[in-house]
Formats: sequence, structure tokens, C-alpha cells
Amino acid sequence: MKNIYKIKKLHFLMVIIGLMAASCKTESVLPQKEALKDISGNWQVIKATRNGTDLTTKVDFTQFRLKFDAGNYSLLNKLPFLVEKDGAFALDDPEYPYKITFTASGGQPVSTAFTYPIVNGKRQLSLSFSPGCANNTYVYVFQKVGE
Repeated sequence: MKNIYKIKKLHFLMVIIGLMAASCKTESVLPQKEALKDISGNWQVIKATRNGTDLTTKVDFTQFRLKFDAGNYSLLNKLPFLVEKDGAFALDDPEYPYKITFTASGGQPVSTAFTYPIVNGKRQLSLSFSPGCANNTYVYVFQKVGE
């Protein structure tokens, strides 16, 4: 009878050691692939600055729209911007974009800094550019219209 208890204790001890050894395995975790940045839709300027000076209250940006759709962009109710005509756009990296390139119809490609943050739960798009004079730097912050 004592031998049966010894065998059961030994069996129980072996099971515990086996479970402990199995729980120490290193699990390889693969990094999650970042979602592609989708900027399609209509975007409206919510803030504009030139050399750090706020232009939002001085210029009516309410009608100006930047529309992205299937690799193309269009400007509605045009204001001073990086490009003057509609055309195509491309992000330098669809997962982690830092630069956007606009190619106006019949024009040369023009690239600019690009950020795509979420602010107060809403996606924004920020473009920094210097049209014409390199001494003037504009920053347009857009928010999607119709969200």
C-alpha cells in the first residue's frame, strides 16, 4: 500500500515538473503589420500658419478642399497651396508615411513633409510647404469633412 502512495506521489511530482517545464517555453511573437494609411476623402483646412503666424482667422479657408481618391487629388475652391492644378499623389511609404508627393497634371513632382496624427479622436493631415519663396513656410492642418 505504501508503494502505491509512493508511486502516486512520484507520478504527481513528474506531472508537476512536466507542466513547469512546458510553461517555460519562449513564445515567438510576430510583429503586427501596420495598416496602410488611407487618406481618401475630402479634407478641409482647420488651421493654417505661415512662419508660425496663425492665418486661420485672417483668411477664409472654409471653402477650400483637398480631395484624395484612388491615387489622384483635386483642389476645390483653390487657395495658395503646394500645387496649382489637380493631379496624382503618392506617399513615400504606405504604412509609415513621412512625405507626400504631388504631381500636378503636366507638372513636375513636388514633395513635402506629411504627418497623419489622431487628435481628439479625429484623424488629421498636416502638410508643411514653401510655395515660391523659401523664406515662407506654411503649415496646413486638415481634417476630413463628413466624418
